[in-house]
Amino acid sequence: MNSAGRFAILAIIVAAPGFCGDWNKQLAAGYLDSRQAEWFAWKVAKAPGGACLSCHTGFTYLLARPSLRRALGESGPTAHETAHLDGLKTRISAMDSKDIYPAFAKQPINSQTVGVESIMASLFLAQDKAEMKRAFDRMWSLQLSEGKEQGAWAWFSLKLDPWETADSQYYGAAVAAMAIGSAPTEFRKQPEVRSHTAALIAYLDRERDAQPLHHRLMAMWAATKLPEILPAAKRREWIEEIWKKQEADGGWTMDSLGPWNRRADAPPSVGSNSYATAFAAFALQKGGAKPSDPRMVRALDWLAAHQDRESGAWKAPSMNKVFEAGSNQIRFMDDAATAFAVLALLDGGK
Repeated sequence: MNSAGRFAILAIIVAAPGFCGDWNKQLAAGYLDSRQAEWFAWKVAKAPGGACLSCHTGFTYLLARPSLRRALGESGPTAHETAHLDGLKTRISAMDSKDIYPAFAKQPINSQTVGVESIMASLFLAQDKAEMKRAFDRMWSLQLSEGKEQGAWAWFSLKLDPWETADSQYYGAAVAAMAIGSAPTEFRKQPEVRSHTAALIAYLDRERDAQPLHHRLMAMWAATKLPEILPAAKRREWIEEIWKKQEADGGWTMDSLGPWNRRADAPPSVGSNSYATAFAAFALQKGGAKPSDPRMVRALDWLAAHQDRESGAWKAPSMNKVFEAGSNQIRFMDDAATAFAVLALLDGGK
């Protein structure tokens, strides 16, 4: 085949809907959608209204799948997006975990379940004013009003990194800040909303320097929606900290986003990690880093090169234990890594 023929074939490949540089959007969408099908079918995930909205699989799916929909020219939300949102609507007034996730009936996990659900519902149900009000009314009623945690919400503390430990309460509060910042301006100006927001800002300010970098990255992203939670000088300081921890190959290790508690049963994680790199690259772009920055180019190149060419996923090992091959749990970090890789590659600079 002559050069003209090879260039013609390359042009066809690059123009294909699923192809973007060195990674495939269609494969990524297929992986994320297939994981939702498995999640909804998994007995452990069953909840009133469908399935629970997990931090690793459902939450990250709802964040990333709209970006793929736009990039692929799809006409509307997937069935799984709709099912998750319908589940949140079904449970929107629930104040006991038996009406959200019955397996978590005992305290303190009962209160933690309701706290997590209230924040996620407020973030994702802001399209309809009536639903938004119901979601935020519940969230305000659950905001902690005393002690060290004043201004935050109960959040999962299950000894499961990176989203469900005692430290993860800060991560959850940052998601709450994102929910508030995503609501209409006139809503945020209401006296009740301003009062609750002030308490949240005080908590985030008070506790931020004690947080793992991972949780501070979530706060930096949330600050793009609610700037009051992070002074510009602190944002610049964090951005410099993140860049200093970038590996020579363009990625980030999970250790660099800590400090974390050591888990004796966790599989080894050596070198740049897909979840850490995706989350750091996305947060950096949201914090103001340009996609054209040579350091960001290396990060995005690393992500593009590390998509699994068969499944469409970005692979990342559990931080907590070695799970059985083929199990649902063994792919939890893959789910989150894939979602944030998509966000970093498609929407980071927007």
